[in-house]
Amino acid sequence: MWRELLRENVSHVGSALREPEAFALRWHREQQPYAIAVWIALAGTAIFGTLTYGMTMGIHSGLPTILAKGVELTIAAGLAWAIPLPALYILNSLTGSRLRASTTLMAALVTTSWGGLALVASIPINWFFSIAAPSLPVDLLGTNAAHWIVRLVNLLVFLGVGVSMVDVFGRVMKALEPEMGRYPTWFLILVGAIGAQLAFLFNLFPPA
Repeated sequence: MWRELLRENVSHVGSALREPEAFALRWHREQQPYAIAVWIALAGTAIFGTLTYGMTMGIHSGLPTILAKGVELTIAAGLAWAIPLPALYILNSLTGSRLRASTTLMAALVTTSWGGLALVASIPINWFFSIAAPSLPVDLLGTNAAHWIVRLVNLLVFLGVGVSMVDVFGRVMKALEPEMGRYPTWFLILVGAIGAQLAFLFNLFPPA
């Protein structure tokens, strides 16, 4: 029984990552009831991605910092999405959207799950530069060169993942309500702004 349930949940998550629009539409139009375990699995995918990628951001600072960076990035990303999400639902409703709150939450979960998977795929990039950058010649690039290179790599990773998530969220919302188009992607401006402030608050990018 548990094995079948696990297989079904993995199948649902795989479907959400491969075809996010179709997955969300099945919930919205066909009223397909996804079990609570599916929602947890989607959230777990996002948490796993931010947790593991965040741990690579503290790779040179010992185990406590490695774990702390993973937890801090996860909290920052979670809050960045959770804080403005009610505003998205309310403002969309005021502009004519008929999406249920659960559908809006589903769209956000599918997008963050996709982003979490993208972060996992980006771990080797950050890992490589975090290991290789300190070996660069100091006399050629300066004493803080390695720090700034790693910081730039992280920022580029977040930018790339963020742009991809905008695309996924926009596609999902357009599929759910074609008449609204990709208008709801404005919400991700708030996500990015809040995320940047929380990254500063949690000191995810310490000064050189």
